Amino acid sequence: MNIKDIKKVYFIGIGGIGMSALARYFKHCGASVYGYDRTQSSLCDTLTAEGMNIHYTEDVTQIPLDVQLVVYTPAIPAHHAELVYYRQNGYTVLKRSEVLQLITDQVFTIAVAGSHGKTSVTSLITHLLHHSGYGCTAFVGGIMTNYNANFVVSNPNVVVIEADEFDRSFLRLKPTLAIITAVDSDHLDIYGTQAGVEEAFEQFASQVKSNGHLFVNSRVPILDKLKKYPITTYDLDNKKADYYVKNILLDSDHCGFTVQTPNEVLNNLQLQISGKHNIENALVAIAVAQYLGIDNTKIAEALHTFTGVKRRFEYIVRTPNFVFIDDYAHHPEEINALLKSVRFLYPKHKISVIFQPHLYSRTKDLAAEFGQALSQADEVILLDIYPARELPIEGVTSNLIFEHIQSTQKSTCVKTQLLNYLQGKHFDVLLTVGAGDIDTYLSDIKNITTT
Repeated sequence: MNIKDIKKVYFIGIGGIGMSALARYFKHCGASVYGYDRTQSSLCDTLTAEGMNIHYTEDVTQIPLDVQLVVYTPAIPAHHAELVYYRQNGYTVLKRSEVLQLITDQVFTIAVAGSHGKTSVTSLITHLLHHSGYGCTAFVGGIMTNYNANFVVSNPNVVVIEADEFDRSFLRLKPTLAIITAVDSDHLDIYGTQAGVEEAFEQFASQVKSNGHLFVNSRVPILDKLKKYPITTYDLDNKKADYYVKNILLDSDHCGFTVQTPNEVLNNLQLQISGKHNIENALVAIAVAQYLGIDNTKIAEALHTFTGVKRRFEYIVRTPNFVFIDDYAHHPEEINALLKSVRFLYPKHKISVIFQPHLYSRTKDLAAEFGQALSQADEVILLDIYPARELPIEGVTSNLIFEHIQSTQKSTCVKTQLLNYLQGKHFDVLLTVGAGDIDTYLSDIKNITTT
């Protein structure tokens, strides 16, 4: 199949962050784009405004019959009526990852993999390439604030893509350059054990093209097994890594830092976003940009103009008396990095976290780790689990995490009662954290906590 020959395409689950980027790609290529999603989100409204036809009821009478391609996300159940109809009637039906494979097979592809940090690193690389004039076509798992989009195109011959390990999707890719940010336990419903996760990332690394290159965080547990490939390592403060950081200056508005590369020192670099984890994310983006031959001055300029990704350390309120931050963190390591950064920035303030766990399986597998990470906060308000694509697992609730939280103040709250629960409460530094739908409450939480 030649993707560029597709003139009419249908997406089942079009409102997903990865699916919507693909939908925008087809729209950019001149195709008519149709889709279904169960929730009419602001992103769906934006896609509609861009000319896509979306409905919100699972109904085969509303689907187009003359499409050349049907794309679905693994989050869609196999019994979904529209998916069943298209399959039973001989349509070309592909997973999102299969379509990404077709798009990337014949072009220079930069794939960002890792159990956390993928979206931020993908966004940074995208911005460095786009802003410097090198150009790229990028599929990002978040909304980049510079572009208010998760899809950017300025060079069709270079693709930057987020390589998702869920459903083993990233194993369909054969990138030219590959980044591995972290290899932590996650998606154990698919991989079984940490060893299974590591084996998958090893396979991903083995699929890099023979003329390609790996960029790997020096803390990943499989590093020694990857050294047989052409590899560049990076780390925030490990001086044995090829790229590391010195002289960090950090406040709530920006970061200043110096980078030691294998050949030189890059001084006076600045980001308009905060957090040590974001400096490390920028570090590997710098390594990739230098590998591609982008001038150091252009790299520095691009970093300074990067404004971040929505729901990644995003300030909702920032006043002398109250700080409200929203973050997508949904893995213990992400929460750990987030809270360390917040504690560094606000060492004398009470830090309160509203956390919405994402997935029953992840909660079951990592409950103790979640509890330990959240215990860095002074106060934790724990919501019920956001199920996403999963059915409930017997005995698995937020209480599994709650039992492991050591914070002096901790409570559980049903999501639908959260706004009532927050009435009359005072916060110094408040975080909403999670990959579910907690972000739909941001405006209401802001109103309650600032009036």
